[in-house]
Amino acid sequence: MEKKVAPLGPVAAHADSVPADPAADPRVPFAQSEDFLRVLAAAHEHLLNSIEDGQVDIDAWSPVTVARYVTTQTDRFVQEWRIPVNAAEMEIVAAALVKELTGFGPLEDLLRDPAIDAILINGYRDIHVSQAGQLVPINQRFTDDDHLLRILRRILAPLGRRLDEDCPIADVRLPAGGHLNAIIPPLALDGPVVSIRKFRRTPFTCDELLRMGTFDPAVHALLNAMVLGRCNVLVCGTADSGKTALLNAMAGYIPADERIATVEEVAELTLKHPHVVRLESRAAGTDGQGAVGIRELMRSSLGMRPDRILVGELRGAEVIEMLQAMATGHDGSMATVRASSARDCLQRLEILAGLAGFQGSEDNVRRQIASAVDFVVHVQRLGSGRRVVASISEVTGISDGGTRELFHHELQIDADGREQDRWVGIDLQPRSSKLEAFRRQLRQARGSRS
Repeated sequence: MEKKVAPLGPVAAHADSVPADPAADPRVPFAQSEDFLRVLAAAHEHLLNSIEDGQVDIDAWSPVTVARYVTTQTDRFVQEWRIPVNAAEMEIVAAALVKELTGFGPLEDLLRDPAIDAILINGYRDIHVSQAGQLVPINQRFTDDDHLLRILRRILAPLGRRLDEDCPIADVRLPAGGHLNAIIPPLALDGPVVSIRKFRRTPFTCDELLRMGTFDPAVHALLNAMVLGRCNVLVCGTADSGKTALLNAMAGYIPADERIATVEEVAELTLKHPHVVRLESRAAGTDGQGAVGIRELMRSSLGMRPDRILVGELRGAEVIEMLQAMATGHDGSMATVRASSARDCLQRLEILAGLAGFQGSEDNVRRQIASAVDFVVHVQRLGSGRRVVASISEVTGISDGGTRELFHHELQIDADGREQDRWVGIDLQPRSSKLEAFRRQLRQARGSRS
């Protein structure tokens, strides 16, 4: 329990009285005002003191009992300190206090909002959210950096993770689904920096992505054929371009009688498949021991008899194990790579393999990549926030960049200023023998588009 502290008073009045900030806009709603933050901070101290004095075990109470207790204590605080708030504003303060006690304070509603994809915090006063691919500033704020840190530590404590001067970085998967990354001072110069990415409990299917305009029917047919034909596929793109969502959707076409192993640094893939082995890396403990990386998990997964291996993101030495797995019997494996084009993706694999200690010349590593990877799918987030398949390229060898583009996306603007998507395909069919059984369907899909 925190040390008993008298409320910080006098507390500033709300918007209808003299504001604490002379430049404050009186039209700002109370819940978004500086006065609200001041009242909340003081009421929180009062509430903690009351809990300590009464030796109250909040954790043992039902949500209804907690809410009733908080409302009573908030009313007592307002009366005792003569806080100039009306009944509606007092209810707002009480509701916020319940979230402070039993939830995650200002983050509570944001984490529950299904329309929000990500929460980005740059210091306690600056919060943005991502909605439909667009970053939007919001009015929720923390009282100060200590308030933000208190909430972060509450999130991390059940996960056995710390966030302090000795451990200033946290990178964890959230139990409810999501990925939290936090960096605090002195590494973050302007206050705690937090990124919380939320994952869909039910991942998109390829049919849903088709309806959303991520690709057209011809591209859809090719993606389907690539999975059923057990092609090795890399999905590349920049951050937040939809790589994992597309990989997750493509995995929906994997036959139910195949065994899949997923290997990730932070588990994001949520496959709806009856036979999945999910592996997640582990960071070192506070003593610097116990770390288990992606490369070790890749090696272990090969001994689990998987038909296919899916890697959430290739970013290090594990690229060698992935290429060997693709080239030696684990056809149909897939992974994501951060890259801005298909050629950049293959070049990145070369660099990663070199850094991992690959023994051989540049031509040898390129041959290894060309023999392992069949296709590269590049995804992109447009300026409007929409995510699309920007191109599909076939890996053909080590000369002329080693790729052959089959489809690419073009964006056109109609007379009304609306975006119109068009996927342009060259007049060639994929050369891969793995797609021989699907050539008729691919021709029909392309013909129906024209």
